[in-house]
Amino acid sequence: MGAETRASFGGRLVAILAAAGSAIGLGSIWRFPYVAGENGGAAFLLVYLLAIFVVGIPVMVAEFAVGRATKKNAVGGYRQLAKGWRWLGYSGIIAALFISGYYYIIAGWSLEYFVNSFGSLYNEGVDFRTQFGIFQTSWRPLLYMVIFVVLTHIIIVRGVQDGIEKASKVMMPMLFVILIFMAIWVAFMPGAGAGYEFFLKPDFAKAFSADTIFSAVGQAFFSLSVGMGCMVTYASYFDKKTNLVGTSFSVSLLTLVVAILAGLVIFPAVFSAGIAPSEGTSLVFVSLPEVFKGMPLPSLFSAIFFLLLALASLTSTISFHEVLTAYISEEFGMSRKWATTITSTLSVVLCVVAMYTAFDVSIPGYNGTMLSDLFDFITASVILPLGGLFTCLFVGWRMKPDFLRGELTNQGTIKSRLYHVLLFLMRYVSPLLIGYIFVSNFV
Repeated sequence: MGAETRASFGGRLVAILAAAGSAIGLGSIWRFPYVAGENGGAAFLLVYLLAIFVVGIPVMVAEFAVGRATKKNAVGGYRQLAKGWRWLGYSGIIAALFISGYYYIIAGWSLEYFVNSFGSLYNEGVDFRTQFGIFQTSWRPLLYMVIFVVLTHIIIVRGVQDGIEKASKVMMPMLFVILIFMAIWVAFMPGAGAGYEFFLKPDFAKAFSADTIFSAVGQAFFSLSVGMGCMVTYASYFDKKTNLVGTSFSVSLLTLVVAILAGLVIFPAVFSAGIAPSEGTSLVFVSLPEVFKGMPLPSLFSAIFFLLLALASLTSTISFHEVLTAYISEEFGMSRKWATTITSTLSVVLCVVAMYTAFDVSIPGYNGTMLSDLFDFITASVILPLGGLFTCLFVGWRMKPDFLRGELTNQGTIKSRLYHVLLFLMRYVSPLLIGYIFVSNFV
């Protein structure tokens, strides 16, 4: 970018699809079901819904306001508004970097399952859990991770309109269609009722436990891509007519719908197959093949789903890749091509290190064994919530109220009936809630 004319998204719908593409990905389809399974199903879903509206949307609106007002990357945006707060932009850069250290690995799994849908995945007598374990110990995760980084690189190097915008307009509608179809299909599987009960009938004692609340808030930040600079960067490409409140609600609702659809697919399948809902990170890759196995043409439906999972993952990888690319390009005056190359190279190196480095450490709420697990925990449970907390404090308290009012009303050209509600949430509710949960979990 540097001295280049700054690009922009071509209209409100494209802005929504691009931002939703950033939010919807592995966070909603892979991470949400297994985190919900580990935290009581419906109990987690209830708190997650509250977290989206009470915490997620105010933070997203705040990041949108910073990005569109400054038309800069995450660091440049905060620095332009208040130089002493540029560290908040750097926290987003660090979060995007850490997520790069494991997200491409998981995304690569979807490519493996897409390819293997036409291979040995559905051979007679195959045990899907055993097969997943064998895949994990092979050389193939490394190969598919590199392929995924290359795919992301190709889109990012093409720019905002020819790359991000075109990809989002094609991928997102396809994802919704296949998820709806699968949700209908699993409803007729034996034992599906137990899955619906687990996912939709909350145990209120579990719902308001400290662990469930903490996990739900972390998941809300992860699935909405807030607290990591993505929405600041994407909003810098919004035009002046984009309705920030309407866009934030649209993105949040689309993210919720995809997460709920994923739950309506995964949990009936899990209970039908006799798999524990707390299976963990492998849940989608162990349970969904059980769904496809009972369908006519299992290889075809499996290939379609895992291809779309890969596409959904791609809409997310391009978002945090763009955070890093925009930062490197603008802050160091590099061309977009060189900034993209540096980001891609750094991502591959970080993934290789994380993939093969055991890291067992005692932290409250953390039970991983690899460096990639630690990256996931640090981003979702520490950096993103704290980034969201300080973003609310920055926009709600550091900036004058006229700043937020001007951005929400497009400088007085539209009405924003939720201005006072959002300002109250940013100033009081969201920071206090995030701070309380954070302290309760770690102290």
